[in-house]
Amino acid sequence: MVRLLTDISKYIILILFVLYTAYSFVGLKITDEHRSARTITKQRILLFAIHLIAYLILYLNLKDISVLVFYPFEVMYLLAYMKFYRLFYPGSNARLINHYCMFIAIGFICIMRLNPDKLFKQFAVIFVTSVAAFFIPAIMKKGRFLRKFTWLYAIAGLGLLSAVLVLGHTTYGAKINLDISGSTFSPTEIVKLLFVFFVAGFLYEYPTLKQLLVVSVVSAAFVLLLVLSRDLGGALIFFVTYLVMLYVATKKSRYILMGGGGFCLASFIAYHLFSHVRTRVNTWMTPFSLIRSDTSQISQSLFAISTGGIFGVGLCQGIPNTIPVVISDLVFAAICEELGLLFGLCLILLYLSCFLQISDTAKQLADPFYRLIAIGFGVEFILQALLNIGGSVKFIPLTGITLPLISYGGSSAMEIVLMFAMLQGLFILKDRR
Repeated sequence: MVRLLTDISKYIILILFVLYTAYSFVGLKITDEHRSARTITKQRILLFAIHLIAYLILYLNLKDISVLVFYPFEVMYLLAYMKFYRLFYPGSNARLINHYCMFIAIGFICIMRLNPDKLFKQFAVIFVTSVAAFFIPAIMKKGRFLRKFTWLYAIAGLGLLSAVLVLGHTTYGAKINLDISGSTFSPTEIVKLLFVFFVAGFLYEYPTLKQLLVVSVVSAAFVLLLVLSRDLGGALIFFVTYLVMLYVATKKSRYILMGGGGFCLASFIAYHLFSHVRTRVNTWMTPFSLIRSDTSQISQSLFAISTGGIFGVGLCQGIPNTIPVVISDLVFAAICEELGLLFGLCLILLYLSCFLQISDTAKQLADPFYRLIAIGFGVEFILQALLNIGGSVKFIPLTGITLPLISYGGSSAMEIVLMFAMLQGLFILKDRR
């Protein structure tokens, strides 16, 4: 009986998620407020229906009381997030709120499925950060002073990355974490936000040649520290974000071409300098030749995705825990195995829809400083998602980047929660221009 319900539920969940994704793109074109409100309400109904059905199936299969314990707390958190933002910030972006809550709900479902013991920590980090971040939109409404701390952002960011380089411990060949009272913290996630503010602070007024040189040198220092720490995924995000913000500020495409050439050269050098880079590239090129080694993540990920097929095998019917570091780096493979490739495709489209919403907000912002911040956040968000998914499906080598708001990882979740709060502040500024 449980197996039958599980098989039926995967189709129901898939249909509901396809509808939610379709409404996400339909909503981008709706200008009528009443129609828009109805679409937003339908999305929320679909979201809570997916969450409820998934947790019911998880309980029937896992027989774990923690499923029943966490479910009401998660529902209360999602409802409170939706309600309080719209209550205290009437100008906030309801579609962005819905997307945030959908990513969070999928993340809770995945972590409960893969490792229920880790869900409490993830929930606690997201809840506490959300409470603290709730005041960010109010600060940004009156925050013209934020552009005055350009060098402070740079000093703080470089200081944190230097601390990781000196004091951090190595995980899968890269120094990305600091140990704080027995817990690990990745400062790089917070530095992503500081970096965007730093670059925006230099480029929001049409930059002089001297300013371009200064911001380029300091940005190169950020990337260099990440390369020395062997956090090449993080270095790529910083580099691409800088290039896009530079192009938006100057409208000169030659900077993109020069940056692309520099990236190719840096990749060639990194391949010959770092053994773990060569290992990841070799694993990417010939994953099945290393299937019995410690670097079998890609092959196991591809097996899981192919096993799931279009519709998936159903929640708790697969074996995603055979994939190394599945809960953080390769959670997309677990999603495709049990919920299907079609669900995974819709998830990619949902990230794209979210990016388009952020880009539209940036385009409508009158203040160039805030416009650059929105662009920087949007690029970081979509690039992080694409790097994670691309590594899971063997499109690119694995980078160790988490899937935003879905993968397990307190530091990553904290950064994205703060980012979405800042984006809400920018959206409110757009309506008050």
